[in-house]
Amino acid sequence: MGAGHAHPLYLDGTSPVHRLPAEVGIVCAVVFVFAVVATPREAFWAFAGYLAILIVIWRIAGIALTWIGPRMLIELPFVTLALLLPFAEGGARVTVLGLSLSVAGLYAAWGILVKGTLGVLVSLTLAATTPARDLPLGLARLRVPAMLTTIVVLMLRYLDLLTAEVERMRTARLSRGDDPRTFRQIGATARGVGGLFVRSYERGERVHLAMLSRGFTGSVPTIGAPPATAAMWRAGLVPAVCAVGICVTVWVLR
Repeated sequence: MGAGHAHPLYLDGTSPVHRLPAEVGIVCAVVFVFAVVATPREAFWAFAGYLAILIVIWRIAGIALTWIGPRMLIELPFVTLALLLPFAEGGARVTVLGLSLSVAGLYAAWGILVKGTLGVLVSLTLAATTPARDLPLGLARLRVPAMLTTIVVLMLRYLDLLTAEVERMRTARLSRGDDPRTFRQIGATARGVGGLFVRSYERGERVHLAMLSRGFTGSVPTIGAPPATAAMWRAGLVPAVCAVGICVTVWVLR
């Protein structure tokens, strides 16, 4: 994957965070998320600590809050689900602004919102500081199964192509007088989704045959930047170590 196929979430930079090899960033992000998930939802101060760690990383990497904010919209479906829980759960109730809400539902909603939001923030931070072409290399160095690495490579390479295909299909429908906003066009929309699936499948078959004809053996070549040194691992895993420390502290104090 060439440099010209950098994903739209990547922010070009020369900060110490950007210079870390992909495998360090991947491990740090995964450990950080596991620490967040393992933290009891009642430990409010711990989640503030996780956010503080991320803010420090953003300052070092030059990631602005105005860049982070609009990209958080991806979690809107989870927010909608969380907002329904205080009304749907049973048990003890509490009145908030004239509404009778479930205490258990409020805690459940808080847990989904805070952990989901932190997970999305960690993912955005990794995407903003790691070029797409380096992610498969990092996965291969971490001994991730070759099949999964190949799937990631093809997904990153052809996501933009599929997006462009969707836009062309939409333009073709509009040019023929279609209005996808009306409910009666739901059948046409469903057929369009099916057509896109068939085209994607056929494209994947052609790409696979082309790869085999060029000597593809099922694994991604680990060619690129040199692997991380011990010093890079120590520096890059500092946020993850801090997150694990917060999580352990919460459980010790319970």
